[in-house]
Amino acid sequence: MTITTELSRPYTYSDLPRLMGLMTGDEKHGPAATSTLDVLWVLYDRVLRVGPERIGDPERDRFLLSKGHGPMAYYAVLAARGFVPVEWLPDFGSYDSPLGHHPDRVLVPGAEIGSGSLGHGLPIAVGTALGLRAQGRTEPRVWVLVGDAELDEGSNHEAIAFAGPAGLDRLHTVVVDNSSATHARPGGIAARFEAAGWSTVTVDGRDHDALYGAFTAPHPGRPHAVVA
Repeated sequence: MTITTELSRPYTYSDLPRLMGLMTGDEKHGPAATSTLDVLWVLYDRVLRVGPERIGDPERDRFLLSKGHGPMAYYAVLAARGFVPVEWLPDFGSYDSPLGHHPDRVLVPGAEIGSGSLGHGLPIAVGTALGLRAQGRTEPRVWVLVGDAELDEGSNHEAIAFAGPAGLDRLHTVVVDNSSATHARPGGIAARFEAAGWSTVTVDGRDHDALYGAFTAPHPGRPHAVVA
């Protein structure tokens, strides 16, 4: 699936490195961005029920980028999917650019939260899932992407511990594991989620078909975590 721009130019996964290359500067956090590229593309290309025309649709899926300190891949995918103009990318991080070093939900079309402070995204995702449940909305799914080092933050452990027993089955967490966390976890990252009652899958974070299978695995009555 591709999206067509105003120049009838379809963007595909192979275009993403070029789009990311348009963004320059000293605060790119390149490795933090590139580590998320495949996860983001599979989500936006094959899984999420979102689009530029659905930004205000209450029945849309919600994607929350908790790992907001490396947003270049996120911006490239949003541009490829038509949320933001490609022409914005070269001004990334400049004084008057909407594309800051951390995403701003007020300035970036399609961004659900302002992020970058570690440990905020998953608790916000839990609150979002609870809010949708309270409104009786059963179709929207909530997705949040976190880095493995973010799991050092206690706020995430509280969110994990709450979401499982609460049966938030519309909640999905993708942990991009770069082995950058300070503290190892017995049994690995997935074990922490499993102990709280989550459904989990651990998968190659560069294999698009494997990611799609993990993202779409059934998990009735439980939140779902994918460790990539």
